[in-house]
Amino acid sequence: MKVFISADMEGTASIACWPETERDKPEYPEFQHLMTAEVVAACEGALEAGATEIVIKDAHHTGRNLLVDRLPPQARIVRDWSGHPHSMMFGIDRDCAAAIYTGYHDAAGTDSNPLAHSFNGRIMRLTINGALASEFTVNALTAASLGVPSAFLSGDGGICAAAAGLAPGIVTVPVSQGFGPAASSVTPARARDLIREGVKAALSDLPLRSHPPLAPRWDLEVEFSTPVDAYRGSFFPGVDYPEPRRLRFARDDWFEVLRTLRFLW
Repeated sequence: MKVFISADMEGTASIACWPETERDKPEYPEFQHLMTAEVVAACEGALEAGATEIVIKDAHHTGRNLLVDRLPPQARIVRDWSGHPHSMMFGIDRDCAAAIYTGYHDAAGTDSNPLAHSFNGRIMRLTINGALASEFTVNALTAASLGVPSAFLSGDGGICAAAAGLAPGIVTVPVSQGFGPAASSVTPARARDLIREGVKAALSDLPLRSHPPLAPRWDLEVEFSTPVDAYRGSFFPGVDYPEPRRLRFARDDWFEVLRTLRFLW
């Protein structure tokens, strides 16, 4: 059983501010360790459930965060950014039995995580077919386009609730909840225990897991924080610029959606 893990950081238990997630800040090493420990716990749960191969995409910021020497021998790690439209899911393929997400956070414009955002700080709001979309939305649809179910997610309470609505049957572990600039979190040790057991349960009964339905057509709207980014993106083929800061486009194929987003961002 081959399993894919997309590992982000802002939804890691106890993280509450940006400097804890940025490589050049003194707080970062402590929380780099905690991010890595949650990924290791997910690997342990996957191995206990019978996984024989684990592909991990380091999907936070530089793509070079995980302390790789702590990963199990069954793992293969994808570091940095290739430029491929799969982005945070680069390395997944149709041979994967399931996709797992650790350290995930809610979408830009939500209040369940003080670090809630969507892909970068320039995007204020992303909608897909009229619904608010998060990084998980895009990534779970990417997995779905390859026939891979989304089996497990850990992160803040908001993204866990959104994931449950998007991919019925997904096992979620909410480790934190935002309150304005503050966050209430379980301890890192407790989070690791919950993640290990949650991944094991998710993979032990895979027929219960699913993925978001794939639509025949995708209508997207991206609202940027400044008109500068929207103006630049408006020159991409098939992209409309209805008003300052806002772009719209439609595609029939999900990979074409990803290709367009890759160049707009």
